[in-house]
Amino acid sequence: MVLDEPRETDEVFDVKGFEFIADKDFLEKAKPIVIDHKGMGFAISSNIDLGDGSCACGSSCGTDAE
Repeated sequence: MVLDEPRETDEVFDVKGFEFIADKDFLEKAKPIVIDHKGMGFAISSNIDLGDGSCACGSSCGTDAE
């Protein structure tokens, strides 16, 4: 997850006042995407296999499988 501005190729979701932006092509490959607040960070799960559970956002997130 990163801070970004929406582009023409993005889908924008407003959830309880928080804006989430996802590239439409990526969203089709990854959906469903679940973002869960875990106190000090977020757990993100999707249809894409992320391997060993590591992610680009550092130690504050994980990839909990559903």
